[in-house]
Amino acid sequence: MKKILSFILIFVITMLSITGCGSKSSDNLTIAIWDQGQEPGLKQILDEFTKETGIKTELQVITWDSYWTLLEAGASGGDMPDVFWMHSNQATKYMKNGILFDLTTLADESSILNLDKFNEDILDMYTYDGKIYAIPKDIDTIALWYNKTMFDEANIPYPDETWTWETFYDAAKKLTKEDGSQYGLAMNPTNDQDGYYNVIYSMGGSVISDDKSKSEFNNENTIKAMNFVDEMVKTVMPPVNVMAETGTDTLLSSGKIAMLTQGSWMVAPFKENEYIVQNCDVAIIPKNSDGKRVSLFNGLGWAVSANTKNPEGALKLAEWLGSEDMQRKQADLGITMSAYEGVSDNWVNSAPFNLQAYLDVLDENNAELVIRPFSKDTLAWMNMMQQQLKESWSGNISMEENCNIIAEKMNEMLKNEQ
Repeated sequence: MKKILSFILIFVITMLSITGCGSKSSDNLTIAIWDQGQEPGLKQILDEFTKETGIKTELQVITWDSYWTLLEAGASGGDMPDVFWMHSNQATKYMKNGILFDLTTLADESSILNLDKFNEDILDMYTYDGKIYAIPKDIDTIALWYNKTMFDEANIPYPDETWTWETFYDAAKKLTKEDGSQYGLAMNPTNDQDGYYNVIYSMGGSVISDDKSKSEFNNENTIKAMNFVDEMVKTVMPPVNVMAETGTDTLLSSGKIAMLTQGSWMVAPFKENEYIVQNCDVAIIPKNSDGKRVSLFNGLGWAVSANTKNPEGALKLAEWLGSEDMQRKQADLGITMSAYEGVSDNWVNSAPFNLQAYLDVLDENNAELVIRPFSKDTLAWMNMMQQQLKESWSGNISMEENCNIIAEKMNEMLKNEQ
């Protein structure tokens, strides 16, 4: 009898979870993100929202891969979170298929949203057919992390604003030990925005044409930059399989590499890592020999499900998160730099590193900002590119030949987008 009752109880609980009965009230809001490092600060902002409006929220942190699986399942007829992050890789797919709530009216009529204060490129990423489908959340830039202890041991001055990519490479060679115990830096084919894209654009190359109609991977300057990267892969980086299996961030935090170009999104986890706090700091990203310094940038957006059961509450939350006060609070709490212009100054005090290096590149006198390359179907050619680059990283094909192969394949994919 006990077994039968237990079975019935399990069955009822399962059915309730499937049908949504017994779950949160439709008056409450679910919010989905993928970065655990941002969870504590965002919870504070959401708690303040609840205190102000009476609307309860539930913040769900989901791993990157599972996040998009969840959204795809929800877009196919299941439940979606009410408010969630959107990324340039996926934005067009979701915007053009009626999955996201049109926020244009909200943006036009709001008394606390000022779209003119957001980076134009980030705002454009979340605009489709003249309609806005996400409120910009943040902006991320790239800087150079370095191990002070290793630099001191090698008697090499710390990186500064005078460093070129050649200076960077020379230091990496001096910091690479023959016994394999230490390498100058690490970079995987997947480290595009935080890695080789910055080299490409600072050396005058490009990844995709401005009108997004053709690949620029066969551009003369792009090939030159990627040959430079290829030389570093062969001489100052760990074996390819080690970088792929361990990950570049882990290699930095375990004392295996001396330098790493990395995005501002990694500050939150890095400041929780005891080894990095004790041994590492940040410098502005190197420039080309002609003085051109480029930082790739991107930005997430706050999107609302078109099928939210609480549109009034979800829109109110999106508006709240995009307001100047909450954008400033996001930076003040050390969550990340904000998309709203001029409110991120206090973010530099959120961790024991020289975070000013990330803010400095926002000044056009110090660097050129280049939006992370994207198109209508970024993932198609981006995944191909990263997979194809593994052939050069592994020494199976010359980088120049590979760049031409990538361009050819990419052009076919871009034709299908037109």
